Amino acid sequence: MTNRALLVVDMQNGFCHPDGSFPRIGRGLDGAEAAVSNAAVAVGQARRAAIPVVFTRHLYRPGRPDEGAALIRNSPALAGVNGLAAGFWDAEVVDELGCGPEDLLVDKVRFDAFQWTSLEPLLRGLDVRELVVCGVVTNLCVETTVRSAFMRDFPVTVLADCCAAKTRRLHELSIEVLTSYELAGIASIGEGYDIGLDRAPVSA
Repeated sequence: MTNRALLVVDMQNGFCHPDGSFPRIGRGLDGAEAAVSNAAVAVGQARRAAIPVVFTRHLYRPGRPDEGAALIRNSPALAGVNGLAAGFWDAEVVDELGCGPEDLLVDKVRFDAFQWTSLEPLLRGLDVRELVVCGVVTNLCVETTVRSAFMRDFPVTVLADCCAAKTRRLHELSIEVLTSYELAGIASIGEGYDIGLDRAPVSA
């Protein structure tokens, strides 16, 4: 089997839980509950196959000096609810995914999970040559990270039914962009994909 890893992007309480900061500021995700449920299946498949699972968390230090002007403009209400603050429940990976102290965590402050993080050296150190990606938000952090992985020569499969965006249309447009330019293959847990198989059903 090609050395593979599952990259779970930003499936945090702030984005995916009904009480999280993004639903509270009116930016909840359509289909978040189903995406988390499907992602839990993918995580379970990876663990059984001894495939590394890497979780990313988008979070900010106390006082939010690392949030940056662009993201403050993008989500001005987030600071008011202490959204995605390091050390708080909102920034933690949702319980359904079973992320524990021994799991691989990469924290980030930008859409791209590779930017200013240890993600690439971690993947190279694990001898990962192929990525399976799921998470939120499809058209923001997921798509940006997939593009970045593509430019670093990682073949990518996106698990479409393990992702969610603010609207279903935005999710579908993002998937269309990624497939139209062959930046990633697309698969779905609900259609029989198994990350542990050598040959899993993937559509381009």
